[in-house]
Amino acid sequence: MDSLKGIEEAIVKGRMDEVKLLTRQALEQKIPVNDILNTGLIKGLETVGKLFESQQIFVPELLMAGMAMKDALSILKPIMEKSDIPPVGKVVIGTVEGDVHDIGKNIVSMIFVGSGFQVTDLGIDVSAQKFVDTVEKEKPDVLALSCLYTPTRLAMNDVMRLLKERNVRNDVKVIIGGAPIDQNYANMIGADGYAPDPPSGVKKVMGWLGK
Repeated sequence: MDSLKGIEEAIVKGRMDEVKLLTRQALEQKIPVNDILNTGLIKGLETVGKLFESQQIFVPELLMAGMAMKDALSILKPIMEKSDIPPVGKVVIGTVEGDVHDIGKNIVSMIFVGSGFQVTDLGIDVSAQKFVDTVEKEKPDVLALSCLYTPTRLAMNDVMRLLKERNVRNDVKVIIGGAPIDQNYANMIGADGYAPDPPSGVKKVMGWLGK
């Protein structure tokens, strides 16, 4: 299983070409796709998350790891689709109304995709109505809301209120994140959770879904 260890280490170092090469090699060695995904890629991403939490690496390295993961997944995806491996879960993600920042959201989105989730990314400056319409249509397991400006975090409350008004609040878990967000704010608006960084967000969602 040296290939899997190599994949894990290449993800941690954000070496995109190496991750792609090792993923192809693992497939040639007939290593099951699920093992490549869980023991190689996701394990590497968990290590990246721990390094990020302890401030041993920063956003650029996180971004590189996410991109490496995405590249590897593009190789695995056709095989996963053929073998009917169901997605880990469905996520709808976006930056709330009034906010046009998307670097953090894009990293989270990439890591969700890399971890085997089906992701609908609504982009930036997304209205509460669009979030809730999408929840009704897509029926995701998780709704992920992002913001960077302190004033725009109020838009998260609008989303929570509309979810309740439309009677879909209990159908979806809500996770929020971004610079002005903390657990207290998540508690205040009634979100299910808060994540200080992308890998811990994915880990929290995995826990909710029992993965």
